[in-house]
Amino acid sequence: MTTVTLQYYAQLREQAGAGGEQLTTSAASLRELYEELRTRHGFSLPIDALKVAVNAQFSDWSRILSEGDTVIFIPPVAGG
Repeated sequence: MTTVTLQYYAQLREQAGAGGEQLTTSAASLRELYEELRTRHGFSLPIDALKVAVNAQFSDWSRILSEGDTVIFIPPVAGG
């Protein structure tokens, strides 16, 4: 089990009902973590619509999680 800090923005923030959380997860990769969160919070955005950053650096979805990572899911930005 790995404990990570999560930050959500825009649509993900609305669906989670919070701007972030600390979570202990059995997910090994960022991809597995997002799938767990889709089930937990009902996230409707597909993974290919998002960018992800870990510890303030953009990352690949296959990256393995480490204890204490800060993960930020970045949804598409709408212009107006």
